Amino acid sequence: MERTEAERLFEKWVRKLRLTPAWDIRLQFVEDPEWRKTGDFKVDCDDMKAILMLNAANPKQENVEEVIVHELMHLKMYPLDQVTESMITSCFEEGTPGYRLAYTQFFTTLEQTVEEMTKCFLLEFGENRELSFGRCERQKSFDELYAGLKSLK
Repeated sequence: MERTEAERLFEKWVRKLRLTPAWDIRLQFVEDPEWRKTGDFKVDCDDMKAILMLNAANPKQENVEEVIVHELMHLKMYPLDQVTESMITSCFEEGTPGYRLAYTQFFTTLEQTVEEMTKCFLLEFGENRELSFGRCERQKSFDELYAGLKSLK
C-alpha cells in the first residue's frame, strides 16, 4: 500500500463526505501482521475525534480507496449506530435470544448499508472504481456449500 496515496485519498474523502470540520480525524497505519482487518476506526464521540486505521502489513482488499470510503461511511453513520445500539441494550437483556437476534440483524444491516453507500460514492466519485472481491473469493462456492446434502427429488 502506497502511504502517500492512501493519505491523499483519505484527505479527499474526509472532505467529500463532509466529515470535517465537525470531526477531527486522523489516519493511522497498522503494521501488525497479526491484525486481521483491512480497516477499522476508533471513536471518541464526546470530543468528535476519530482514528481511521488501515492495515499496512497485510490488507485483505485490493482497493485502498474503497476501504477508506467504507470506514468513513461508518463514521458518517456513527450517530445512528449509537442510537440503535442503545435501543437494543435498553430493550433486551444481554445474552438473551432477543438481544442476540436484534444485535445480529442490526450489525448485518448496518454493514450492508455502509457497503452499498460505499459502492455508490465510489462508483460516482472514486478514482479507482474497481470493487474489491477479496472477501468473496475466500468464500465457498455454491456447490461446495451444498455438497453432500440429500437431493429433494
